Amino acid sequence: VSLEFLQRGNVSSPTMFVLLGLSSAYKAQVTLCLGFLLIYLVTLLGNLLIMTLICLDNHLHSPMYYFLGHLSFLDICYSSVTLPKILKDSFSPQKTISFVGCITQVYFFLCFGSSECVLLAAMAYDRYLAICHPLHYTTLMNKKICFCLVVISWMSGSFSSLIQVFTIANLPFCGSSVIDHLFCEVPFLLKASCNPDTHLSKFVSYTLAGTIAMGSFLLILVSYLHIIRAVLLRRAGRQKAFATCTSHLTVVSLFFGAGAITYLMPQSSFSKDTHEVLALLYAVLTPMMNPVIYGLRNSEVKKAIRKALHRGALEQRVS
Repeated sequence: VSLEFLQRGNVSSPTMFVLLGLSSAYKAQVTLCLGFLLIYLVTLLGNLLIMTLICLDNHLHSPMYYFLGHLSFLDICYSSVTLPKILKDSFSPQKTISFVGCITQVYFFLCFGSSECVLLAAMAYDRYLAICHPLHYTTLMNKKICFCLVVISWMSGSFSSLIQVFTIANLPFCGSSVIDHLFCEVPFLLKASCNPDTHLSKFVSYTLAGTIAMGSFLLILVSYLHIIRAVLLRRAGRQKAFATCTSHLTVVSLFFGAGAITYLMPQSSFSKDTHEVLALLYAVLTPMMNPVIYGLRNSEVKKAIRKALHRGALEQRVS
């Protein structure tokens, strides 16, 4: 979507949207701001640590950690789409966002979220090849294929998000457009439109997002069914095989579980506060938890952290 198109928008498109935050009480705003700031710092530092370890440690130069490095980068981008704006709005008396800013936020939120879905599927496929076809693993999962899978994840997220944003940006919005949410998100933008007939935009958006999410989830499910079958047939090495999957399964459960509860359950069954808590779960807490999960449950990552700390201590003694 071109900048000129977004700025021109529709004849009835507003120049600003009003975002309704969690609380207007000053003490609550201070607490929320500190909480969001802490989450954002942990997200940035945790994911940057994972990326740095993967770059520096030769033992982590494998397809599994190549994908993990890209997942960490995606998590930084994903949380940066919403958290800085939420932090700014915590102390702002008027929580507003421009039409261009809102559409841009929706695009990147969808793009990074969809790309993460596909990347998690690629990581499951990598585990399937490593466990079910160990003798051919290096051939089936070489650098070129790893690169192609990462490119596919980014391209699929980018193109699907572009189409969704194009249909939403064309919707007419009434004068005082209020978004009853912490940030700009597709369901709440559709609600804010003064056009009663948003079926086409809803269909396009939900079909594209659902295809990527459900397609990725089915690929993950099929991969793990094959993994479980292979592990049960080959009892030797069962514990080691599952050890490489537990971190990924935990991340998948957290990411897809929160998204499924939010989008598949009827919206009328949740209160406004519940919707906002769920939004924070998949948009804010999941990117923070991923490096914690991989750091605590992955022996190779823990070994790389200890090695880096030991190297740092030695360098400090020498200097």
